[in-house]
Amino acid sequence: MTEFAFTETVDVRYQDHDTMGHVNNAVYVTYMEEARFSYLTEGLGVPPMELNMVVANLEVDFRRPVQFADEVEVAASVTEVGDSSFTMAYEIRDDDGVAVEGETTQVALEPDGSGTRRVPQDWRDAIDDLEA
Repeated sequence: MTEFAFTETVDVRYQDHDTMGHVNNAVYVTYMEEARFSYLTEGLGVPPMELNMVVANLEVDFRRPVQFADEVEVAASVTEVGDSSFTMAYEIRDDDGVAVEGETTQVALEPDGSGTRRVPQDWRDAIDDLEA
């Protein structure tokens, strides 16, 4: 079981719901993206303009639907750092507990987009501090 170092509260908007009143399955990926951005910029202190990376892999496990929630909490944590990539785990929770679990792998890119690069040392150090 993952221990989560960071949480982000995300507002559930009316447009996030499908015709059944559930949060649409694609929207959960956006919630994870919002938590990832906050983890990196607020949690690690990386300036937004220095977030040169792409999501290379995405996995989402739907446990149950979220209905009629005003907000959800997204827990996020870095679970592995490789040479040029890092993996993050997520839980999306409402008042009834965990609704969705997810995982993404991000690949660090050169600022000019010319190829991959090593995950910056300052990111690694900040991850170690936050995850400690």
